[in-house]
Amino acid sequence: MAFPVIAPHIFHGLHIVHIFLHIGGITLAVFITLLATIAYLRVRTKRLLLSAIAFGTFIAAESVLIIDATWPNIYDIGDLPLLEVGHLLTFSTLGLLAIGVFRND
Repeated sequence: MAFPVIAPHIFHGLHIVHIFLHIGGITLAVFITLLATIAYLRVRTKRLLLSAIAFGTFIAAESVLIIDATWPNIYDIGDLPLLEVGHLLTFSTLGLLAIGVFRND
């Protein structure tokens, strides 16, 4: 998946750095999601479940943001820009993590 996303932006100034930032975010989010899921399967607390769901939501947010950074204004959802969807997903990630941290099990 990475090459078709990266190839058109290689000679587009520092835009390639922006693309790599999102690819790094997806990679890190997948790793942390796997760790949180494994931890949840071992311990079975709702805090870890919320953390795993939050990091999964962050994968979705980064995927939406990389699509918007690569092909802006093509995949908008009606009048709602894809950038706003990415921001809403990022905000929900923060909310889920906050609920997981401050939850009393």
